[in-house]
Amino acid sequence: MPKRTKSSARWLEEHESDPFVKAARAAGYRSRAIYKLEELHQTDRLLRPGMSVVDLGAAPGGWSQYCARVLNGKGRIVALDILPMDAIKGVEFIQGDFGSDAVFEELMTLLGTDKVDLVLSDIAPNMSGMRDVDHLRAMHLVELTLDFAERSLKPGGDYLVKLFQGRDFHPFMQRLRGLFETVKTRKPKASRSRSPELYVLARGFRMV
Repeated sequence: MPKRTKSSARWLEEHESDPFVKAARAAGYRSRAIYKLEELHQTDRLLRPGMSVVDLGAAPGGWSQYCARVLNGKGRIVALDILPMDAIKGVEFIQGDFGSDAVFEELMTLLGTDKVDLVLSDIAPNMSGMRDVDHLRAMHLVELTLDFAERSLKPGGDYLVKLFQGRDFHPFMQRLRGLFETVKTRKPKASRSRSPELYVLARGFRMV
């Protein structure tokens, strides 16, 4: 059996001692990421009964699980991920690569003519450790999620996306400001301080 590298051993130790990991396990949640969405919902009131939500990069299902709990059967939740995800009551799931045109169209077909109130994206690429390469990969996926949001959101709808800071961060923020009434950055407590990730909440989609 191969030995763990120092970095992987350090990550595992940090993960196991993480209070959000422990809390998620104790509460029966699928991942610690649920606490990021919970804080954002409590701060910004993202979720309301009766709304339609799309969760991109959903697996293992923490965010969909939280949405289902808040909506409590009143609304629609569609989740997508390249990885498999165990079923959640009240959540429709597509397994596939969001970067694939075929999967993108499958999602659009599932939604049909219905527009959505909220697009959530916690998508991130597999990280190579090369900062510039990882940033470009991440921003490519982010651009795809925004393209989807532009095609699927209702007028006045909201878009919450994970971003990684880098050279394309500010141009993307400028683009959002042209499409939405308000654009705010958030760093939930469950987001590790050393992580370059930020969450951007764009509200009030303007139909162009």
